[in-house]
Amino acid sequence: MTRKQDVQQALVDSGVTAVLRGIPEDQMVDVARAIHEGGVRALELTADAKRCSDMIAAVDREPEDTDAVIGAGTVMDAAAARNVIEAGAEFVLAPNLNEDVVDVCNRAGVVCVPGVMTPTEAAQAMEAGADILKMFPAKTVGPSHIGALQGPLGDIPIMPTGGVSVDNVADYFEAGAVAVGAGSALVDYEAIENDDMDGVRESAAEFVEAVEAARE
Repeated sequence: MTRKQDVQQALVDSGVTAVLRGIPEDQMVDVARAIHEGGVRALELTADAKRCSDMIAAVDREPEDTDAVIGAGTVMDAAAARNVIEAGAEFVLAPNLNEDVVDVCNRAGVVCVPGVMTPTEAAQAMEAGADILKMFPAKTVGPSHIGALQGPLGDIPIMPTGGVSVDNVADYFEAGAVAVGAGSALVDYEAIENDDMDGVRESAAEFVEAVEAARE
């Protein structure tokens, strides 16, 4: 199995990718560690943050025995994709479909998860070589939209993101999601503001528990 296949499997096995948006640079490593200790294997740092590449590199330098995979989100163009991959990102996500980003990822052997909403976008993304499709924003269409996409397109891998919570995550998995993405529903920003890493860990663990229960 290639490293790319390992990372893609890790995203699915984790069940949830934590979206780390707006985390202060001096807290990013501690937050990432706490969320991973809460049971989340997949960590997404958003590329629209200042010094994102530096933060990806810092998190990526965590001990080698960790099973975490580090990726970058909100990657809107090919230049941004190259930058985050050079910094160590092993998967790349976006809220939209940019085929140049998919191409950069494929050439680098990095998992690509572009954002889609319509069947046309989903088909174009898969034809371009996307690995998983990020259904975004999921709250706009709800869990039933997964089946609406998979009906005509087949068993395409879909990761709903945007509005997924502990209360509804089971509905998304029941509808056919391979994994989900979660930001504020998983990341306790109040705990981060108070430098309470135990609270960050507990919030992540609660979401992981809901994911595991949904997959039983």
